[in-house]
Amino acid sequence: SAQLPDGQDLPLPPVILGELGKDPQNPTVCFYGHVDVQPAKKEDGWKTDPYTLTEIDGVYLEIRNLYGRGATDNKGPVLAWINAVETFRALKLAMPVNFKFVIEGMEEAGSLGLEKLLEEENQCFFFDVDYIVISDNLWLSNKKPALTYGSRGNACFFVEVK
Repeated sequence: SAQLPDGQDLPLPPVILGELGKDPQNPTVCFYGHVDVQPAKKEDGWKTDPYTLTEIDGVYLEIRNLYGRGATDNKGPVLAWINAVETFRALKLAMPVNFKFVIEGMEEAGSLGLEKLLEEENQCFFFDVDYIVISDNLWLSNKKPALTYGSRGNACFFVEVK
């Protein structure tokens, strides 16, 4: 829980921990994402209701744009990883990695409670994690997403996407 300035305790939303696959031959990749958003009002410049996901045709007819609070930060990327797993399963393809997911709802407020959970689960849920992917990134342009592959204090590596 978090303590408000008036001393009242406020319960924190739960952090979702999920896993799929336990093949010891595969590396284990932990995907982090969040589903909370910053406040928004239509008067802030939104052409649609920020809290209603709206699909609008793009410049090219085959491109559909999604508008809504959290579509890119960070609900869309969270859903992309879930859709990737769903696609492997639908095509009956062997998973190339074991998946672990950490999905939280307090990132925009400083991830209250997450550090404590990570410490508590370090030897249990996270004991076999080989890699961590943080998909809370930006797009460099309308057609060019950013793929952050290293941060200060972390190891950097090369990723080829096909």
